[in-house]
Amino acid sequence: MAHYAKLDSNNVVEQVIVVSNQDEMVDGVESEEKGIAFCKSLFGPNTKWKKTSYNGNIRKNYAGIGYTYDAGKDAFIPPRPFASWNLDENDVWAPPIPYPDDGKVYAWKEETLSWLLIAEPAPLTSFAQTDEEQDFQNKSPEELVK
Repeated sequence: MAHYAKLDSNNVVEQVIVVSNQDEMVDGVESEEKGIAFCKSLFGPNTKWKKTSYNGNIRKNYAGIGYTYDAGKDAFIPPRPFASWNLDENDVWAPPIPYPDDGKVYAWKEETLSWLLIAEPAPLTSFAQTDEEQDFQNKSPEELVK
């Protein structure tokens, strides 16, 4: 299955549809042009379409509603999550301060341009065994069937 993104006049994704492989094949080879022609046959000749890919093989990111197609980069760019974030070399939005790498959970706070701690990691719990459970685990299969 192939996926195609419908773009508005500003290249913003309005819709993503699934197109059968047979509707985009020409002599056994995928053809984006044929897929676009198929989409236009369904939604009208004046609609604008671009193929997208779940695995990022084309156009860097899978298109989602609200994403923008950048023709110069031939990439779908997700909406900017915060005004202070900038696109990195992979066209992914990155914060001005990297996410902390301490195992805790944070949320970005735009007002202070910082990460706000929202959760500590859960403590590891050890489970104590009774003497009977310990004996059971230490027995061989032969001893258990006696």
